[in-house]
Amino acid sequence: MGGGAVAADELRLLIERAERLEEEKKGIADDISDVMAEAKGRGYDPKAIRKILAIRKKKKDEYQEEEAILEVYLHALGMI
Repeated sequence: MGGGAVAADELRLLIERAERLEEEKKGIADDISDVMAEAKGRGYDPKAIRKILAIRKKKKDEYQEEEAILEVYLHALGMI
């Protein structure tokens, strides 16, 4: 039956496409590491930059809610 061969070809193509994307993802991750190294070399804190990137991905109200909850928890623990 030809259906099995078509499915195998399709599967192979999907796997190869995923492999190419994984290679691209690694390249992008390496580029981001280079940017962070450059930032550190210029006196910036890479951890703070990564935190800012995470915050900027969120909606404003989502971020504000998370910060409010965090403040309540820190206050309950006597940390602020």
